[in-house]
Amino acid sequence: MTEKKYNWIKIATSPGQIKWQENNLSVLQINDRKICIAKFQNNIFAFADKCPHSGGIFDKGFIDMTGNVVCPVHHYKFNIKNGLNSSGEGYKLKTYPVNINPEGVFIGIEEIFG
Repeated sequence: MTEKKYNWIKIATSPGQIKWQENNLSVLQINDRKICIAKFQNNIFAFADKCPHSGGIFDKGFIDMTGNVVCPVHHYKFNIKNGLNSSGEGYKLKTYPVNINPEGVFIGIEEIFG
């Protein structure tokens, strides 16, 4: 199995520069993707903004106390670290790696080779 390669997209110069909503979520557009970012326990996580079940918009949901993003439509829960569906329905949420370093906050978008 080959290691994934990423294009690292800078989204902010520091975590404090991100415009967080009251629910500790934010949404941004990277190329053709809407990506939701979450602040939880002093870490930042990134994942698709649409629920894989019915398309609910995650930045309108919330992060529960165990670190799951909760869809505002049917309340399905997904682990923000690995995208696994923690409420048992069997769906998987697309997640993106986040890198914070002295140069800024970056989200990794997987390179696609054709």
